[in-house]
Amino acid sequence: MSGRRPLRRSAAGAVVAILAALVLAADQFVKHLTIENLPYQEPVPVLGEFLQLYYVRNPGAAFSLGSEVTWIFTIALAVVTCVIVWKAFGLKSRLWAVVLGCLLGGVLGNLSDRLLREPGFPVGHVVDMISMPWMMPAIFNVADIFIVTGMISVALLVVFGLRFDGTRERDHEIVETEAEAEAAAAAAVTGTETDDEMVDAGDSVTLRASDDDAPSEGATPAPEGR
Repeated sequence: MSGRRPLRRSAAGAVVAILAALVLAADQFVKHLTIENLPYQEPVPVLGEFLQLYYVRNPGAAFSLGSEVTWIFTIALAVVTCVIVWKAFGLKSRLWAVVLGCLLGGVLGNLSDRLLREPGFPVGHVVDMISMPWMMPAIFNVADIFIVTGMISVALLVVFGLRFDGTRERDHEIVETEAEAEAAAAAAVTGTETDDEMVDAGDSVTLRASDDDAPSEGATPAPEGR
């Protein structure tokens, strides 16, 4: 295997924690600026129709789906957070640490809204402010960007076979193939030695049988009958 050595678990965990904290801080800072400076539900053009700022509070998921069951999204975000933290303890891969750190920060950004914002715990509304009408009708925030890009990155890492320990699937396949080849060679050598031993044993039995059939020296021949 080539490439840089894998990270220690403590270092990988630190990368995840630092990136998650930075993404969470950026998300909450932008939401604070949005609440303090943007009019509610009024578009503010930034790059014409390409990019707008549009402050809304979303009780549901994308496109405001599931507005009546906000608590389900809170539970889902909490579960995802626990899974990422659990996986972070066994990480040695730099790429996985970066991806999971950014994904965790995005999840925590929206989970914080669900837990701390109005109308209250655990059904708080998520603050959204980024609108790109030409691409999609949904309005999103900084946390959403990191969640979507994080999920895409996770899928790519899985497709390319990068493991949490920093190795790749193809490296394990090569090692297994070499081990199988060595095992087959050892079995072939053992089988050859066994065949040789069987041949030698057969020759010994044949020689012993021939010696038993031959008349011994000095033996008196049996008298012929009349």
